[in-house]
Amino acid sequence: MKIEGLPLKELRKRKSTKWRDFAPDILPLPVAEMDFEIAKPVRKLLIKMLERSDTGYLGSVPELPKNFAKFAKKRWGWKLDPEQIFTATDVGVGMVEFARTFLKPGDLIMHNTPVYHNILNWINELKATPYDAPLAKSGLNYSLDFAAIEAGYRSGVKAHFLCSPHNPVGIVFTKDELSRLAELAKKYDVTIFSDEIHGPLVYSPNEFVPFLDVSETAREVGVCVTAASKSWNLAGLKCAMIITQHEKQLERAKLMPAAVHYRASLFGALAAAEAFECTEWLDAALKTLDRNRKFLKAELDRKLPQVGYRIPDCTYLAWLDLSALNLGENPAEFLLENGKVAFNAGITFGPASSQFVRFNFATSQKLISEGVDRILKALK
Repeated sequence: MKIEGLPLKELRKRKSTKWRDFAPDILPLPVAEMDFEIAKPVRKLLIKMLERSDTGYLGSVPELPKNFAKFAKKRWGWKLDPEQIFTATDVGVGMVEFARTFLKPGDLIMHNTPVYHNILNWINELKATPYDAPLAKSGLNYSLDFAAIEAGYRSGVKAHFLCSPHNPVGIVFTKDELSRLAELAKKYDVTIFSDEIHGPLVYSPNEFVPFLDVSETAREVGVCVTAASKSWNLAGLKCAMIITQHEKQLERAKLMPAAVHYRASLFGALAAAEAFECTEWLDAALKTLDRNRKFLKAELDRKLPQVGYRIPDCTYLAWLDLSALNLGENPAEFLLENGKVAFNAGITFGPASSQFVRFNFATSQKLISEGVDRILKALK
């Protein structure tokens, strides 16, 4: 099986936000969705549902926890109890609704910038107080700053919204790092919410470690929220999972309103269940993305060597340092206006990242090359 990015002519027929938010002369490379065809078994499932007008409300969907548990065991050796896997509309809803079972407005929630911008939106939705413990940075290499994390925990942080694997900097946390984090969380009575939506999108030789599989301590202090949406390009179908592996967190999960499940999509739940069976498609997509992350590096080295780029260990999102190009306060805005190419602005991921942009390389190499060319065009 081989997966390639679709031609621009076909992509412009799409109605998702990536293709509707910009004028026709703009090349959009921001939003985290793939320019690939989805897995054929998923597509066939959805078509059959439509053909029989099976478009009602979501009810019981035992296929989803069963198939995810099977996938997790085979992929990562992670043993799960399907009875502790709950359904939600998307990862954001899962994080927020689980947090509501024990957090109060004003409570401190930690995040680690630069980080996926919606994490701050979720904290604000809870009317909580954000506490930033920025990632430690050495050149283009990032890591958890445990001194800053412990200082935050000590000062009263109640929950930690962790992005693992990390978007946008493209790092994968090790078992030792996650174990250390779990021990700190137990010491200071902090609950760790591990957003693992990019878990299947990790490149060899790196290995994804599910937070709840790290130790008994991690299971006690942690909850995982994840989905098939990023890895199989199903975001618009709206379905995610909340996973617990300890009685304390299970009891909290049971406090969530029943509507947390029912507000997910019938299409989304069944498509996700089918996706977790489509490992051949995932492996083919990873091969293409692996080539693309390296191709982007080669294109930048050849055409724009001033741009800083560390090939990511995970995701299909490149984190580009444009400081040397001197594009002003908001490089993404400059490139949109002068190069007719759209990226995510680094400033939205954290205050220290104003000179960065996030580049989605889940597309064809032709469009990756054009994206780089449009940056060059903007400089002239």
